Amino acid sequence: MKNRAFLVFLLIALIISTEIFPQSETVLSKDGSRISYSKFGKGEPALVFVHGWSCDKSYWSNQEEIFAENYTVVTIDLAGHGKSGTERNNYTMELFGQDVAAVVNSLDSKKTVLIGHSMGGVVIIEAARILKDKIIGLVGADTFQNLGETMPAEQVGVFMKPFKENFSASTREFVKSMFPPNADPALVKKVSDDMASAPEKVAVSAMENMFKGNAIEALGEIDIPIISINCDRYPIRVEENRKMTKSYELKMMNGVGHFVMLEDPARFNLLLQEAIDGLTEKN
Repeated sequence: MKNRAFLVFLLIALIISTEIFPQSETVLSKDGSRISYSKFGKGEPALVFVHGWSCDKSYWSNQEEIFAENYTVVTIDLAGHGKSGTERNNYTMELFGQDVAAVVNSLDSKKTVLIGHSMGGVVIIEAARILKDKIIGLVGADTFQNLGETMPAEQVGVFMKPFKENFSASTREFVKSMFPPNADPALVKKVSDDMASAPEKVAVSAMENMFKGNAIEALGEIDIPIISINCDRYPIRVEENRKMTKSYELKMMNGVGHFVMLEDPARFNLLLQEAIDGLTEKN
């Protein structure tokens, strides 16, 4: 009897652990790159979180457990980031989109919301183009300021020059500039130090590809709502964005910088829940 009770206890503990604690898994992207991701909770739609330039899936730590109470939550390390493979020679937005698509295709969920921070916004547009009807909406975290923006090659070269000359120092200053003056100094230091230690080859390739491309072509192939949760530090071309999408909605976070989900996670999570509710009501 004692053994049976112990086995029942173990079974219950296992069920609970699979819902609360992350399951670390890997999948191969289209080009064979190994992609690491973590999965929490269960429920639909699945929420797939994609980090920004020179970051990793840990940047969503303030969202994982909260949203895993009601949804399947997945956080991804794009190729060249975190625990994912670094064999790729060219880190393009299209290939990052394939990374996300490989993870989404490995899930059981019929409906998925893609959530991307910064560069991750461009990536989830590419992923949505691949995944088609599996995606019910895109949510950007301080991205999608100007969906039609392009940068001339000469301007890209000028912007990239300091990163190629001294990657660590340039990245550290670049990241610090994206925080407001009243930001938590410890958070600023942690993020700037972390991103400055990213693999230079990966970071330079990804940034060049991000600025050289634009989302216009990909947007022409998707027909789903897009929602931005953005800070108030950068101009946002709302009307222009609406002309390029099925629907575009902006949710503002005043008084924070580029890392909205880290700087004020409680407010970000409320706005993200509003976005998810709106997308699920339409689907």
